[in-house]
Amino acid sequence: MARLILHVLVILVLTVVTQIGGLAWLVAVFFRRRLLVFLGLYAALSVAAIWIAPHFGRVALSCFDRGPLQVQSWLYCGLNRTYVSPEMDAVLRRSAGTMETRFPGTVTLVLDANFPFLDGFPLLPHLSHDDGDKADIAFYYRDASGYLPGATRSPIGYFAFEPGPSECPQTWPTLRWDLEPLQPLWHDHALEGERTRAVLQTLAEDPSVGRIFIEPHLVERLGAAGPKIGFQGCRAARHDDHIHLQLVPAR
Repeated sequence: MARLILHVLVILVLTVVTQIGGLAWLVAVFFRRRLLVFLGLYAALSVAAIWIAPHFGRVALSCFDRGPLQVQSWLYCGLNRTYVSPEMDAVLRRSAGTMETRFPGTVTLVLDANFPFLDGFPLLPHLSHDDGDKADIAFYYRDASGYLPGATRSPIGYFAFEPGPSECPQTWPTLRWDLEPLQPLWHDHALEGERTRAVLQTLAEDPSVGRIFIEPHLVERLGAAGPKIGFQGCRAARHDDHIHLQLVPAR
């Protein structure tokens, strides 16, 4: 019974984290070399998802692209979290192209997007990445020498928070983690304000973009206020480590 419960937990965790990993483990439990079979099945299913996802209205962002739009970490590709609708794919590529034109050499990094299949399937810990029409992009950073192409402060682009005031009370439940013990571990890069402000303006001017979430203190600091740029709410995760964008809802 304990072994059965363990397998069920593994399946649940892999499904929540990768969407298709639970299926790979479910098949692998019937083999003696379970881990090896799992890794092979998971890799095969992940590759197959690239060709199957378009039938579900989603396309995969490439982890091999070294152009102006790049996935920030292989982790996101390995966990199948880089899928978007064709319209979101176009928005990301347009905005990255605009940024590269305005600031040659600029690299726009995508963080979490969506899983390959099934609208309504949650991409935890995000509250809304469940339909292919949402994506997160990293801030741009600099050091004393200037802009740092493709750099982020943390290894995955998240959780390196920019300091600033918050009016959020201590509510529960909430995903608004401060993660103070982690902050000294990150690179001591500074926010590249000119590019970050420019990408916010670029996204806000795109008619396909419906909403952009970023912390209010950064909106004020960057001078990037606009009707599409807003606050995600006190129960959602902090957005002073990345930018969330989503498309205009389909009618």
